Parts: sequence; C-alpha cells; structure tokens
Amino acid sequence: MLQFANIEYLLLVLLIPLLFLFYYLSRRAKMAKLLRFGESGLVKSLIPDLSKAKGWLKMVLLSFAIFFFAIGLSRPQIGARLKEVDRKGVEIMIALDVSNSMLAQDYSPNRLERAKLAIARLTDKLKDDRIGLVVFAGKSYVQLPITSDYVSAKLFLGSINTGSVSVQGTAMGDAINTCIKALNSENKNSKAIILITDGENHEDDPVAAAKSAKELGINVHCIGIGSDIGKPIPLEGGELLKDKSGNIVVTKLDEKTLVQVAEEGNGIYVRAGNSEFGLDAVIDKIHNMEKQQFKAIVFEDYNEQYMYFLAIALFFLVLELMIGEKKGVKIF
Repeated sequence: MLQFANIEYLLLVLLIPLLFLFYYLSRRAKMAKLLRFGESGLVKSLIPDLSKAKGWLKMVLLSFAIFFFAIGLSRPQIGARLKEVDRKGVEIMIALDVSNSMLAQDYSPNRLERAKLAIARLTDKLKDDRIGLVVFAGKSYVQLPITSDYVSAKLFLGSINTGSVSVQGTAMGDAINTCIKALNSENKNSKAIILITDGENHEDDPVAAAKSAKELGINVHCIGIGSDIGKPIPLEGGELLKDKSGNIVVTKLDEKTLVQVAEEGNGIYVRAGNSEFGLDAVIDKIHNMEKQQFKAIVFEDYNEQYMYFLAIALFFLVLELMIGEKKGVKIF
C-alpha cells in the first residue's frame, strides 16, 4: 500500500509546464533582441557554438529533478510494519443483538444500523483498550476476537446484519456467556461486556449469566434500544412480520430485564436515544476501572521512501548543471 504523508507537496509538479513556458518565452525574447542587430543568419553565425538542443535538454533534466523532488517532499510511504507495543487499558466485549426485532424503525434507519453506527463512533474514541464483537439472536457467535486493531473491528462491524445468526430469538444469557469465554481469563477487574439489545429475551436467563460474569470480575453494562409503544418489524418487499395468527408483530423495549441484568452484572443501564446513543456514558464508567498491562500487535510506522526520490532528484539536478549550452562542450 502506498500513501503520501505530505501529499500537498505534489502540487510542485505543476511548476514544470510553467517552467517550460517561461523558458520558451525567454528564448524568444532573447532572439528578438539579437535580431535588432541584423538578419537571423548573421546573428546565428556570430554565435555558432550555441546549442538549441542542449538548452532544451537542460530543461528536461531540471523538470525531472523538480518532479522527483516534489515526490520526495510528499514523503511516500509503502507497506506497514507489524509492531508489538505495550498498552494499558480495558478489554471490552460488545454483544450486539441481530435478531429480526432489530429491524424495527423507531431509530433511523433502524435499530441495528443505529447501533452499528454508535459502535463505529466508539472505536474512533478508543486508544489503548481492546475490543471484541459478539453477535446474537437465538444463539451467539464471536464475530471478532478481542483485539487492538480498531480498523478490523470496523470492517467486521460493517458486515453484520440480521442474517449473521441463522437461529432467530434473543438469547441474551448465551451472548453474555460467549463474551465471558472470549475475554482473557487473566487480569481480573479490567474487563467489561456491553450488551446492546431491545431486551425481549425469549431463550434463557440473562440475569444469572450477568451474575456469573460479576463473580469473575467482569462488569455487564446494557444499552436498551427500542420504544415503549413498540414498532412493527419490516421484511423484504415492504411487508411486516406477522405471528401464526396473522397479527402484526410489534416489538417493544424490555427495560425491566435489562435493568436487572445491569444490576446483577455490576454495570449500568442506559436507554439509547436517536441523537445520543448512550455508549459514551458506559465508556466513561469503564474507563474508571483498573487498567491492565498487555502487549498488542499493531500496524505502525510506514516505511519511508522519500530519501530515494530526493537522491534521484539530486542526480538529475547535478546532471543538468554539468551540461553546458555550447555544442560539444561540457561546462561544470
């Protein structure tokens, strides 16, 4: 991968055509002055050693020097080295509900996309913490193991949809247990789980799972996403999800369960809003926890290539200076 650290210096390349234009006009002006003393043939006979071709050759060499000098100043960088660094932070596992109820549109554009946007913004604010992703519906799966690579976290986040888990339902307890297993077993009191869901649990006992997490030193925080009055669940083709009796299914936020989960998990409960999702309040709480020391492998320190281009620019500049404008004569 190639990138430029100071790409604005590439604008110096625009000087090259202006330089040629200036040189052309300058030669014409000089020749016009000389023609005042006589005809063109007489003037050329007075300066027989002057080489028109060498003058243009010098301009070509100078333009190459400017071109490579501009690239060198823009600091081209290629690749990226994997570097092991020491960090001190908290391990955060985010469990995201991807059941069909998350398609409800009481948030813009829907619950799931709004949650994904909030998580993406969260990764932009993290610095030394590690993050992982678990998706759940009727079952739960680790979408992204715990990592310090926030770029990968965003990539994995972008691929999440309601089809990420084939079994429908809302197994919050299973999601919490999956997060517990995904977290490092060492360094207690520096781990947290953030559960993002509408709280309509139909599968297991999330309160018991949160209690188990607390016993292991893991705090469980909950973000409730949904509304009290509820919203229908849109399907492909514009239809709404219906139950076996043909009635439209309305999904509501179950705050009572989420509050109990947060209390038993020694965490806090925040109800998500459209403008303020609530993750900031949770992260502030997490950052007050004891930090752990760990090693992280990160992409860092692109390999600088500017010195090679500056060396090439110097070569063309020296070559231009060595070439004189007289025929068959080299002037230093």
